[in-house]
Amino acid sequence: MDRSLSIVRRPLDLGLVIFFILSILYGFLDSLPEAIGLKAAPDSPWPPLRSLYDWAVAQEPQHLNPPSSLIATTLFDGFIQTPILFFVIYGLVKMSPWIRTLSLVYAGAAVTNMFMYFVTTFIGPNPPPHPWIYLPWLIAPAILGLRMLPSQPFARQGARLAAA
Repeated sequence: MDRSLSIVRRPLDLGLVIFFILSILYGFLDSLPEAIGLKAAPDSPWPPLRSLYDWAVAQEPQHLNPPSSLIATTLFDGFIQTPILFFVIYGLVKMSPWIRTLSLVYAGAAVTNMFMYFVTTFIGPNPPPHPWIYLPWLIAPAILGLRMLPSQPFARQGARLAAA
């Protein structure tokens, strides 16, 4: 298989890469600081946590006094998912066959983590007014998992390149 098919010519993979880059930024800027105990507050020395405070007031009050289940999801997001996404992105861009196993494990863990996050957020005392905005963090890992289900997930791109 020729691995020279650019990520730009693979719109699904490109969309996943862009989404995962944004997820990495969110993981490092918001989830990780919150997970290690920094508070979302209007006077936080960390600007992303000031922004998270505004978000919490408007959308998700659980971040103002996070329950242990929310801390657990932010710990998982900051220390596990975020670093793994670097490898997932690299594997998608390079069409590396080794990325299949890691992507499937990541997808399963991310969907499970989002389930726990949804339970904490939506069943908690202050459910958010616009729950649909959380769906991308459930859908993108699920799409990645489906994308990586075939034993050779990049074979179609290689065949398309050979036919051209």
